[in-house]
Amino acid sequence: MRKVLVITYYWPPAGGPGVQRWLKFVKYLKDFNVEPVLYIPENPHYPLLDTSFSQDIPNGLKIYKHPIKEPYRIASIFSNKKTKRISSGIIQSKNQSFVEKALLWIRGNLFIPDARKFWVKPSVHFLKDVLDKEGIETIITTGPPHSVHLIGYYLKQARPLKWIADFRDPWTTIGYHKKLKLTSSAEKKHKQLESDVLNSADKIIVTSTKTKQEFQDITNKPIKVITNGYDGEVAADGNLDAKFTIAHIGSLLSGRNPLNLWRVLSNLVEENEDIKNALQLRFIGVVSEEILSTLTEFGLQDYIEIVGYVSHKNALVCQRASQILLLVEIDSQDTVGIIPGKLFEYMAARRPILGVGPKNWEVASIITETHTGQIFDYTDDIELKNVLLSWFQQFKKGTLQVTSGNIEQYSRRELTRKLVEYI
Repeated sequence: MRKVLVITYYWPPAGGPGVQRWLKFVKYLKDFNVEPVLYIPENPHYPLLDTSFSQDIPNGLKIYKHPIKEPYRIASIFSNKKTKRISSGIIQSKNQSFVEKALLWIRGNLFIPDARKFWVKPSVHFLKDVLDKEGIETIITTGPPHSVHLIGYYLKQARPLKWIADFRDPWTTIGYHKKLKLTSSAEKKHKQLESDVLNSADKIIVTSTKTKQEFQDITNKPIKVITNGYDGEVAADGNLDAKFTIAHIGSLLSGRNPLNLWRVLSNLVEENEDIKNALQLRFIGVVSEEILSTLTEFGLQDYIEIVGYVSHKNALVCQRASQILLLVEIDSQDTVGIIPGKLFEYMAARRPILGVGPKNWEVASIITETHTGQIFDYTDDIELKNVLLSWFQQFKKGTLQVTSGNIEQYSRRELTRKLVEYI
């Protein structure tokens, strides 16, 4: 088998979406005659943990580890809660404390491209011997954190390697980038590193067409769109919640605050006694305090159920039991190409997807193609209300469902096949 070295920061027992993409690729690579060799940090500071992911690690997988110095450990001395929130990507846009403002400034201007930068040089030195020992000629780096790509950048300079850079998210156009209080020189440095990576890698992988278009303005290197996906079988019909649940799985950041949805729901519970008695808003994962405050302003506090973070396995169960699955993205042209990984598991759950995001959101075309739900922008109230009323009537009759199609192309095994063809 051809060996490929995969360099990633996130790996079990890390929780959250960042770990799943390459955990699943690694799971299926041998089916296509590629042997993965893994390189991960020995002592990472993961904001979320999920030991259930360890069950997907293939038997016999060779894993190399090297220590990493994590500044978030030091920062947590000043405010463990705020440090954990920032490292998770949840950045409050209102009422920031002095400590939070300071942490954001330090994160954006001193830790370029990110707080894992201190792992780069030790890793390059360590991996030179690994490459020689294993006889590896192809490496894959995946980010964020985008400092992982710098490991590939320097290894490429030191060895005649084939280097593929996988971007799970964009670099300088990601939503939180503008919240890091960057100086002009720091912003310039971020963009220069982004350009260096994109023009030095042999091939690039992205998760959306929009990101591909953005990167094509920076580099002429080959770029392939390979989305995230779902693993396992598409759900069969199962037991559904008795309540009219609208469930969001994953972190709900401050910017992902669909005021039109809360406004429509507030009107519906005032106008419709049946909806008032049946509605439930279920949040599985971390929820921004700003969003909870907004829900209270709209009088929806009594309908909220906060479950908190659960294992991925339990999250899948919750998805398949919910009446409606909520997908929200920040209302910005910078997020048009952001396709949340949960979308594909939502599709496999075979429950109606209610999406609220920016105009021309790339998710809308996927939803339309697969007939798995409805997508609205932040200014759409009337049609959103009509769809919710229609879905509620179907819920009352016990007929609320989707007749999805053509979603098999997003299975993790099929996506791995596309990856190997590109490699």
